[in-house]
Amino acid sequence: MLYRGQDNINYANRGMALEKDINITNEYYIESDIAYIYKKPTPVKIVKVDYKHMKINEAYYKEPSTLDYNGIYKGKYIEFDAKETNSKTSFPYINIHKHQYEHIKNIIRHGGIAFLIVRFNILNRDYILMGEDLIDFVNNSSRKSIPISYFESNGYLLKMGYRPRLDYIKVIDSIIKN
Repeated sequence: MLYRGQDNINYANRGMALEKDINITNEYYIESDIAYIYKKPTPVKIVKVDYKHMKINEAYYKEPSTLDYNGIYKGKYIEFDAKETNSKTSFPYINIHKHQYEHIKNIIRHGGIAFLIVRFNILNRDYILMGEDLIDFVNNSSRKSIPISYFESNGYLLKMGYRPRLDYIKVIDSIIKN
């Protein structure tokens, strides 16, 4: 809903709100000695630097990055990606790159925990979709997007809180116990 004076919306940092919430959550987990999960830096190759002004003038990505976050919780390796969509009905599968999908399969094959945290911006909902459920959907559907109903029936709804902001470890804890 727009309020008076909000018709000039800046979309420059769209997609960063979820990452900010996850980063704040991860800081809480580290400070509280619950889990050690970090945002992975994207590998870049710096080509030209202006040392006088301490400015990078040219750089490019060295390789495609895998997933956004990785770390450890209760002896389990965890890796996940944060995704956002403005759709009310589905999450476009094109937002998951082929190398990310393959990486999720590899993490699971080697005993790690892989998942997506997907924010449906317009619905104001965040879901965890475990890597196994993502793979199951891809293997059994010809759709180009994952419907919200799949998240509702196979995913885990995350509630926004204060500390932690998005308590995704609570979901991982329940999965580890099962």
